[in-house]
Amino acid sequence: MDDRLDQLLQLIEAEPDGLRAAEFLQAREILQSLVGKTVTSASVEDTRIAISTSDGCCYQFYGFLGRVGPAN
Repeated sequence: MDDRLDQLLQLIEAEPDGLRAAEFLQAREILQSLVGKTVTSASVEDTRIAISTSDGCCYQFYGFLGRVGPAN
């Protein structure tokens, strides 16, 4: 029984760097989809960033956000 439980726990363990990379790619794709749209509001909250557009959509970004590019 303990071996089976250990196997199940290994299946649900997630690597933080992998999650961060996946979230960054997803955020990049969502931001690409916003090109040409009008942002009507944005809010920065404790756990997320929410962006609303003029077509009535609201995009929410949670943790793992980062920046890629040259340092300032």
